[in-house]
Amino acid sequence: MIIRDLVITPIAFRDPPLLNADGVHEPLALRTVVRLVVDGGLIGLGEGSGGRRMLGLLESVRTAVIGRSVFDTSAIEQAVSEALGGDAGPVSRRDRRTVFSPIEVACLDAQGHLMERPVVELLGGRVRDAVPYSAYLFYKWAAHPDPTTGKPGVADEWGEALDPDGIVKQAHLLIERYGFGSIKLKAGVFPPDQEIAAVRALAEAFPEHPLRIDPNGAWTHETAVRVARELGPALEYFEDPVLTIPGMSAVAAEIDLPLATNMCVVAFEHIPEAVRTDAVQIVLSDHHYWGGLRRTRELGAICETFGIGVSMHSNSHLGISLAAMTHVAAATPALAYACDTHYPWNRGDDVVRPGGLEIVDGSITVPHAPGLGVELDETALERQHQVFLDSGRAERDDTGYMRRFQPDYDPILPRF
Repeated sequence: MIIRDLVITPIAFRDPPLLNADGVHEPLALRTVVRLVVDGGLIGLGEGSGGRRMLGLLESVRTAVIGRSVFDTSAIEQAVSEALGGDAGPVSRRDRRTVFSPIEVACLDAQGHLMERPVVELLGGRVRDAVPYSAYLFYKWAAHPDPTTGKPGVADEWGEALDPDGIVKQAHLLIERYGFGSIKLKAGVFPPDQEIAAVRALAEAFPEHPLRIDPNGAWTHETAVRVARELGPALEYFEDPVLTIPGMSAVAAEIDLPLATNMCVVAFEHIPEAVRTDAVQIVLSDHHYWGGLRRTRELGAICETFGIGVSMHSNSHLGISLAAMTHVAAATPALAYACDTHYPWNRGDDVVRPGGLEIVDGSITVPHAPGLGVELDETALERQHQVFLDSGRAERDDTGYMRRFQPDYDPILPRF
């Protein structure tokens, strides 16, 4: 079956004011939806990073994809890389993989429909029938400020979470709604003692839930070691407390707590040094920048070889990505921890029809329907595309948005 068209649609959708080490999420998150049209008009869906740069890169590889067999993903990956200049060109290898990823997902979705098989079966079959996800907690403002006055807007459904009580309340809301069995806190926002207090409050409120904390490299070596020693018994693992592979290795040498990362090991080229220096014990995979679902499955096999655990990273996303994440997680034996997902924060503007995927008892049942198991809502896609066009947004800028309300905000890391 030949690819006859590659339709690339940038979208924007509502995002709450979630705080992180870079600043705060803007009112709109950006993504790109890819539709591969193959013979007979069948369409395969993919979702990837957003912003005008990614849109331009995808547009630049469009002609390299059209005319190829939808089953020939290895050749498509090579063609995408060559269209972007290959190793000698100006586009990094990671960015080339990021461009290929939504195209590969769309190919697999189309293949699944053609063969009447779910994507998980194209990845080797399911090793689990349901994929667990974690409650992803954030410090957050009650609402986005008024863009003109800077004063607080009308509180959203999640409310404010700026202290341990607010974080525990947020956890209750997520767990009551979705039944999550584990909890992750995005940290690196406030002084470490305040975030230590939040984890202790969570441990008291949810004694049976594994806990994680992720300051996105906002801490010094000394702070990371201190936090690990204070919170060690309460944590399942410790995510990116410091920057770089050498930095993680130095922390790992002083603590017993497993270290996880989606910041310092983000490409296959990083694995040898990480293994040699015992820098990380868990890699948080992400098909959006590891090069697609099959590359993510390969990553799991490599990690298993070296005794490294696997979980899954998330960024603001919608249902196409959630479906792809679920299929590859179900086909990855080494994945032994609940995956991250932003979906509860963003699902209100989804571009897939309801009912394909639901988080129940903290997990998503792997679809048996062909392809990804989700159906595009064309009206919703056009609506969110228009939101993108009307917004004038080009790229995500958490720091710039924070500086509109705190002009002296400094994103330089480490901070504490």
